[in-house]
Amino acid sequence: MTQTTVELVIFDCDGVLVDSERICVKVDAAVMADLGCAFTEAEMIEHFVGSSIEVYTALVEERLGRRLEEGWQRRYSHLYRAALEDELTAIDGVTEALDRLTAGFCVASNSEHSALRRSLEITDLLGRFENRMFSAADVPRGKPAPDLFQHAARSLGVPPERCAVVEDSAYGVQAARAAGMRAFGYCGGLTPATRLAGPGTVVFDDMRDLPGLLAG
Repeated sequence: MTQTTVELVIFDCDGVLVDSERICVKVDAAVMADLGCAFTEAEMIEHFVGSSIEVYTALVEERLGRRLEEGWQRRYSHLYRAALEDELTAIDGVTEALDRLTAGFCVASNSEHSALRRSLEITDLLGRFENRMFSAADVPRGKPAPDLFQHAARSLGVPPERCAVVEDSAYGVQAARAAGMRAFGYCGGLTPATRLAGPGTVVFDDMRDLPGLLAG
């Protein structure tokens, strides 16, 4: 892809702005145990982190060998809420990175709007993204489809080739590439660098480095 000036930086939320993935994988383990569904921690990191609820459900159903009822995940939502309320923090270095960005920025997440808003509120990041928050609930397909990133760019009037996406999951960087956007894979969390690397993607492990990488 021809490198052009970045006018819009699209951040994922979980694992990029807020350090939630470790917390959610721990709760995922409890949920899987209750369902009687065996996934190792490595499998949960590989398959669950950054996935849409549709992808997540399909994986669980395949492992269980049966269908789950509509809205099955809602009976576990209180577990995630409680854990995030108690433990959630902003990703190390993200506030410094946001302060130094010269391009506009927004957040685009597979989470529902209410969960997205709450995570940003808990970590004191909400004010930075007010009126620039996009959810997979806004589009037909969540990540790894490109719909969400395309919707965010279209809503803010920026062409895809002038957008950069910051993601921490293989699903997310796949969606960014499919959307025709530059991808920046943050490997400072659970996902190893090898899962993020690929065409049109810069992999990095310190969020403070992001403004310089975008400028480069």
